[in-house]
Amino acid sequence: MSKLLLNRTRNILPSLLRIGTKSDIITASYTNNATPINLGVLFVPQQEAWVIERMGKFHKILSPGLNFLIPIVDRVKYLQSLKEIVIDIPVQSAITKDNVTLKLDGVLYLKIFDPYLASYGVDDAEHAITQLAQTTMRSELGKIVLDSVFRERESLNIAIVESINKAANAWGINCLRYEIRDVKLPEKVQEAMQMQVEAERKKRAAILESEGLREASINKAEGEKKSKILVSEANQLEQINRAQGEAEALMRIAKAKADSISLVAQSLKQNKGEESASLFLAQQYVNEFGKLAKTNNTVIMPGDVSNVNSMVTQALSIYKTLNRKETADNDSQTQTNKTD
Repeated sequence: MSKLLLNRTRNILPSLLRIGTKSDIITASYTNNATPINLGVLFVPQQEAWVIERMGKFHKILSPGLNFLIPIVDRVKYLQSLKEIVIDIPVQSAITKDNVTLKLDGVLYLKIFDPYLASYGVDDAEHAITQLAQTTMRSELGKIVLDSVFRERESLNIAIVESINKAANAWGINCLRYEIRDVKLPEKVQEAMQMQVEAERKKRAAILESEGLREASINKAEGEKKSKILVSEANQLEQINRAQGEAEALMRIAKAKADSISLVAQSLKQNKGEESASLFLAQQYVNEFGKLAKTNNTVIMPGDVSNVNSMVTQALSIYKTLNRKETADNDSQTQTNKTD
């Protein structure tokens, strides 16, 4: 009888203890090939349901605990386990949508929710459920391609459970879950899949390498760009600093010249200032006259080279003329300001 139906129907072979001993408990031995003998008082274990027939017709289902029956008239026909039952689905062949033959096995988890239907709804529930699971698995695998078998394994299990429950509910059995345990592929298909995996890995490696080269080129270009920008900024700052330095130098030279001219002017206004200026001009004249023939072959000579006094006198007269003109301009400017 089926393991699912639990027709481990147990024979109770009671042997009464001798009267007068310390214990009056009835002992019983169980065998797996016969139903318990009806002695009028039966003890049903937890999570089991015993189906009782009276004179060959269904009478009732005994619940766990103490139960009373009429000997000879009532008979224990079936014993059903209400625990979750595990059934191994043997290896079978199935063809996918893209015509690839697979070998699969699985595990089915069941539970009886109606002992009456499980006893009288089908002859061998375990065999019926196993065959239904195998045919449903082949049907569901024929709807998908090979690549989807591994990706959609969970959805495939759910679809098989739903298909089994549509038929098994009439037998008082509920399919809780189905798990595909092992999938075996043909050797050629395994080799092709291995080559595909290797090609995919090479493709990813090539893509990663090209992306790395691209990133390196971009980083290098950005580095060169920033380097050129920094160099140009440095050159710009250098030129600005140089121009500022030259301007500062020119300003200081001009200021020095202005200070020297101012000192010369103040010296001329003092006593014997003109005589000092005449002496200075005479010295400069002699020094510069000695350099005339050193730089150029062509030399322009004054008419009277030996008359140094005339040259100094001429220079002083030019200075006095300019000084008188400047004094007159200052006086006119002063009168104009007073008139205003």
